[in-house]
Amino acid sequence: MRIRYVVSTTVFWWREHHLSFEQECEFLRNLGYGIELRPNIMGHNDCRYVHRNWSRLREATRDMLVSLHGRNDGPTMEEWTEQLECAKLLGAPIIAKLESLCISEKLGIADWGFAGDVIALAKERDVQLCLETGSLPAVLRIGERFDSIGYCFDTGFAHIDPSHSFREYVDKLAPRTTYLHLTDNYGLFDDHEPPGARGGMPRENWEYLIATLQKYDNDVIGALEMSPCMPGPMIRQGSIFLFDVLGWPDKPAKKAGYNETSYRPT
Repeated sequence: MRIRYVVSTTVFWWREHHLSFEQECEFLRNLGYGIELRPNIMGHNDCRYVHRNWSRLREATRDMLVSLHGRNDGPTMEEWTEQLECAKLLGAPIIAKLESLCISEKLGIADWGFAGDVIALAKERDVQLCLETGSLPAVLRIGERFDSIGYCFDTGFAHIDPSHSFREYVDKLAPRTTYLHLTDNYGLFDDHEPPGARGGMPRENWEYLIATLQKYDNDVIGALEMSPCMPGPMIRQGSIFLFDVLGWPDKPAKKAGYNETSYRPT
């Protein structure tokens, strides 16, 4: 098994603008990473994958490993065709959520005709379509119907699912996992913390994941999918440094029973 690594453009949210893309690519290139493109800049509706952007995307990501996180705004067949052509141009796989294929586990709705047409288009264009971790039964059901689908294993989602354990996700999805979203959380929300967050997912889960993946001969892309720090993590990291590492006196005492991850600003 081989793993190659990319960084999601989520790490630049609230900091990127329409002229900064080349700078961000160069930054990641110099660090030795490829890039996972999100369809939008945070706060903007314009999709990166439309035809007028193709030449810029190709030039900015030249010699980089590239992947595309697919559109999640209810893409039509024409929009799917456009982003598949963009992926083909960049030599990139596409990571797709269930809903983008007109499948909703919560509503009990599945347009198998639409999903089948999208998957067939991806196969025709030799673009690897990876289904991002959602409801485990739903993901497995799609995999049973369409053998060309790969799985994107999202560590954060698998960690917080109350219906299935992390190891169940690993055991069921690892044989067809070709993509990883490497993200952490504190067990309540999908916070998209950096892997190995203090108080996050147990180390045993990370070890079990890599040990199981190594049983299969898959070429895997691992994406660091992290959101810019919320106030809680920034305060926590600063506090750890001041009081636990430097030993400064009079550490503030948190109110008993308060869980800082309950703070969810809009």
